[in-house]
Amino acid sequence: MQSNFHQSDIDQPHPQRTKELMRKYPEIKKLMGKNPYTFGIMLFVLALQTSIAYAMGQLGLHYWWVALILAYLVGAFANHCMYVIIHEASHNLIFTSKSWNRWTAIFADLPNLFPGSMGFFVYHLKHHAHQGDYDYDADLANRWEAKFIGNNFFGKAFWLAFFPLFQLTRPPRLKAIKMWSQWSWYNLIAAVTYDALIIYFCGWAGLLYLVFSFFLSIGLHPVGARWIQEHYTPEGEQETFSYYGPINIVALNVGYHNEHHDFPSVPWNNLPKIREVAPEYYNNIKYHTSWVKLWLAFLFDSRYSLFSRVERVKDGKVNLMKNNAAAV
Repeated sequence: MQSNFHQSDIDQPHPQRTKELMRKYPEIKKLMGKNPYTFGIMLFVLALQTSIAYAMGQLGLHYWWVALILAYLVGAFANHCMYVIIHEASHNLIFTSKSWNRWTAIFADLPNLFPGSMGFFVYHLKHHAHQGDYDYDADLANRWEAKFIGNNFFGKAFWLAFFPLFQLTRPPRLKAIKMWSQWSWYNLIAAVTYDALIIYFCGWAGLLYLVFSFFLSIGLHPVGARWIQEHYTPEGEQETFSYYGPINIVALNVGYHNEHHDFPSVPWNNLPKIREVAPEYYNNIKYHTSWVKLWLAFLFDSRYSLFSRVERVKDGKVNLMKNNAAAV
């Protein structure tokens, strides 16, 4: 297994590609804007998950296996969709008002049971500005985390199963990032209130369904391949990848990740149109067509580890690392 991230001392590819595309295809600017219909999708998914939790409450804990099956077949996709809506809100792509976007994200966070949307707002925008910078990009695993997990099936399966918990260990290492704010309190109060209402009206069986949905939506489930698809690479030659496949329908086109990084002001419904306008840019770089295939490859291919990412190193540190590696 490689002992460090793939090192790069060049700038991330997105700003330059954005400039080129805007010069060549100025009509892309018309794709930028807001999509308030996303709020309606959020309300539908929230009602769906709450209804299923209520139904599971009527069945009781003896039918925990039904909750697990439903979470795998429905809940994982539903909660993952909510994460995409939180992502849209973090870029203010739903409403013009920043506060309305934040409230949308807080409500989208309710089925996840844990108040994470406002923290996501902070570190995700830093990820865009400092992609691959270990001191600012929480999307990169901790070095101790990557060494601990390794590149074997059991380690990576464990990491996917408890991915949200590992994410919580990353913000403390980041520089100049304030994770807690007034909105974090709103997020916490809303989550605790919703959790209490679920327990009261749906019982522990209803809560268990949502717990299953939460962990499956970002972990040990094919939709968990999204986190691998976006920036993981065994070779290190390309650092951002898109996914063009059918799950984009229920994942609100989140697979169009190169397009999103190039144009973060374009809402989810218009991302495929960027590829249609400029196919020579996106069809001639590597992309994925199956989350299931990628998910299995990540688990079973020893070339993949948490170090399979590009780290942006500055101030001559790349050459120093290369020299040290050569000396060893």
